[in-house]
Amino acid sequence: MRQQKSPRLRPLWLLCLSALGVSGIALAADPPSSYMPVVIKETFAAIKSRMERDKPAVMQRHRSLLEQRYDLGNKPVRGVTMSGGKPVQGGIRARLPSGTSWEELGAMSPEQIRERGLFPVGFLPLPHPNHPEGGMLFPQFHIDAVKRAEQRDLTRFDLDFDLPDHLLPDFPAPIYLTTRPDLGDVSKGQLVTINNYFELFNGVLNPKQLEGLRLLVTPFAQQQFNQTEDRRSALPSRGVACLDCHSNGHTVAATHLVGDIRPQPFRHRIDTPTLRGVNIQRLFGSQRALKTVEDFTEFEQRAAYFDGDPVIATKKGINILDRGHQVHAMGEFQALLDFPPAPKLDVFGRLKADAGEAEKRGEALFVGKAQCSACHTPPYYTDNSMHNLQVERFFKPHTINGRYASADGPIKTFPLRGIKDSPPYLHDGRLLTLEDTVEFFNVVLQTRLEKQEKEDLVAFLRQL
Repeated sequence: MRQQKSPRLRPLWLLCLSALGVSGIALAADPPSSYMPVVIKETFAAIKSRMERDKPAVMQRHRSLLEQRYDLGNKPVRGVTMSGGKPVQGGIRARLPSGTSWEELGAMSPEQIRERGLFPVGFLPLPHPNHPEGGMLFPQFHIDAVKRAEQRDLTRFDLDFDLPDHLLPDFPAPIYLTTRPDLGDVSKGQLVTINNYFELFNGVLNPKQLEGLRLLVTPFAQQQFNQTEDRRSALPSRGVACLDCHSNGHTVAATHLVGDIRPQPFRHRIDTPTLRGVNIQRLFGSQRALKTVEDFTEFEQRAAYFDGDPVIATKKGINILDRGHQVHAMGEFQALLDFPPAPKLDVFGRLKADAGEAEKRGEALFVGKAQCSACHTPPYYTDNSMHNLQVERFFKPHTINGRYASADGPIKTFPLRGIKDSPPYLHDGRLLTLEDTVEFFNVVLQTRLEKQEKEDLVAFLRQL
């Protein structure tokens, strides 16, 4: 007698099927598989035509969500720049629910905020521009620069990057080396690619580090950029380099979906973190908790490049790196990437005596009332651990453009050194400015900071 399927799974199937249906993937009335389909029955021409036709509506839907959540305006802070000179954006960008204030919100309990539906929509999980489809997506300025430098095209025919350029990091970002602080920015203001890495770094790196850098700027096949008929580039692609997402060892805020969660609606959007300071970190990946940068480097090539599916990796051209030679060399170069200079910090990562009064008040709040240092301890402002903020206390689970907003679970404590260089913030980039970040944690940690205290805390964070 045929066994009945458990009715408890059905809502989850329906949720996943509904979200995936947006991308046009044909699915049988069965539970969602952990694997992607290997055989694609549509021709490439049909896939491209369909997705190009759907693209305006997909992007408009996501743009409407962003405008509902945020003030996306260009509002630089006077006199405050990133280490490469780009103006730092300021102000609270998350929109408040009508009829409430940040002070009122900060005084409420999680239960009150949840039941009254007052958690700011800009504090909810941020979906990928097309969450049911997902995949690596790059800002246009990086696409243009790579095309000029090496005639490789990272354009997707189905999607464009979503956040405005002024809310993103420096480009090209400066590169600082732990071994040669005397050189300052060793990139000399250039985007490091396969075509110029040797000219820039020969005589600066040892042979093993130079080989590691070569591999980091070498394109390898990736889920959306490869030779197969189910790619998302118009022409067959050589692929993506590690230093595309982590441009100049930093970040261009490229986005993707985590490879280690299924089904699709539960996958988190990734805001690419900087590689600066990986030498002092002991956990890698926002939730995977990989233990070495070598583990992370090898894992990215074997699975994360292909949405966490090793079967698809084999189909599209997995690059199996040699652990003892190639992976080690790549890890060794990454471990040289230093944080940007912080002239107001002493050797213990604390403010020097000549810091401003607002910055000193902010530091006192950071280690005191605001409770930031409970996780972000000096000198690098991380505890090399993971924490669960339990943000789901503040809202009822629901679907946002294909992303099921519920519990995120434990997330890695990222270092705050050089934090003004790395917008947007939180693991999925949902917080656009440092002011947004302070307001978010004031609500989530229930610290009840006053307006001036929040401003002082931001002033301190800009000195890290």
